[in-house]
Amino acid sequence: MIILFDGVCNLCNGFIQFVINHDAANRFTFATLQSDTGQRLLREHGLDAAALSSIVLVDDHHAWTKSDAVLRICWALGYPWKLARLTAVLPRVLRDAAYTLVATNRYRMFGHTNECWLMTPELAKKFIK
Repeated sequence: MIILFDGVCNLCNGFIQFVINHDAANRFTFATLQSDTGQRLLREHGLDAAALSSIVLVDDHHAWTKSDAVLRICWALGYPWKLARLTAVLPRVLRDAAYTLVATNRYRMFGHTNECWLMTPELAKKFIK
């Protein structure tokens, strides 16, 4: 599964680092929404390639956005993170409203960066350009 994320967002980068640190099964690879791969995958799944405000989880057949993407990622990370899936009992409209509120204000709350991560060769293999 591929996680697409805003590559200049500190909150998004922190979430990706969290996923990397807890992905014991090595299920995920990553690409920024701004990358050629990210833009292509968004178009292939009928998503707005200009909208850079959501984490997107992509597999061979589907793409999930906003709270659905985060909940599926947490589920795939296993226990205890899969317990976050319990919030799926809330209507998607409420979950996505909370997601959108944070996403809209993410730069103001968490800042943004123009610097790239310093990656080990092992970690670099998880990122698609």
